[in-house]
Amino acid sequence: MATGPRQSTGIPKLDEALGGGLIPGTLTVVMGATGIGKTQLGIQYAGAGLGQEGERGIIFDMTTRGDSQNQPEYAERLCGWKIRPRELQERIDASVVWDREAIRSDYLHVFHRGGRRVTIGDMQPEEWQEFKADLMRKLDQTIAWFYGNFVHGVRRCVIDGVEPTDRDSDSFQFHLFDYVYHQILRKEHDWLARDLFRVHFRSQEAEVMAHPYDHETVGGVLLYTSHEVMLDDLISRPIQSGDVLSNANTIILMGKTRDGNRMGRALYVAKHRGSRCEEQIMPYRFSEKGFEFESGN
Repeated sequence: MATGPRQSTGIPKLDEALGGGLIPGTLTVVMGATGIGKTQLGIQYAGAGLGQEGERGIIFDMTTRGDSQNQPEYAERLCGWKIRPRELQERIDASVVWDREAIRSDYLHVFHRGGRRVTIGDMQPEEWQEFKADLMRKLDQTIAWFYGNFVHGVRRCVIDGVEPTDRDSDSFQFHLFDYVYHQILRKEHDWLARDLFRVHFRSQEAEVMAHPYDHETVGGVLLYTSHEVMLDDLISRPIQSGDVLSNANTIILMGKTRDGNRMGRALYVAKHRGSRCEEQIMPYRFSEKGFEFESGN
């Protein structure tokens, strides 16, 4: 069961619609087409951690096609936040996690696949084996990055760059997401440390026990790009068994709307376990300060 206070999204009207904010220890999925504003929402949620928990959240970018998600530009404009990226290295000494200056960073981009598609079916068997081997080489650094940030006070994670596929099970991004969510974000701190240090755990055990954190206070937000553009189509989208949406505690849909000849954008909280939530569709627009909901919403 999730513990701790609600986490603000950094958008007061959205917090109000969510009955106070997002519930830590659970998964929130923000779904909508490219360019609809998911990354801006994720940045505002991560940035709000500074005021609430004393540390901004972290951004795990799974983009594979080389297109920028513009996180640094959004972060600086919306939150005055200069994002500090973590560079992947050939080797990493896992004990670096105890050094705040060395490990604490805001952003990690794992894969650069040069425009390749993201489904397993689009790859030849040897390419899929190459991907899995690449993942295993980078997994230790990924675990160290998450764990090191969590032991130094981070309690929010935004996972961005997930691209649309016909079935989640065909996407290698969802294989990675499933691992990150269940085996990192939702794992007790000492067991995650065992995965990181492996045979060296005993030599690090005293430090592990001196740096505990409650994994149920960590919030996870997945930004999920959809095929659907219109909000009505997102609302009517069926949820398949095993779909990431079926396991989410909260689902926020973002899409375009049409009123005669006028196009707009709106947000809808489609699912929110644990408290009341607003049922209305909430039209919004962007300003230099981020989300602005239309009068009356």
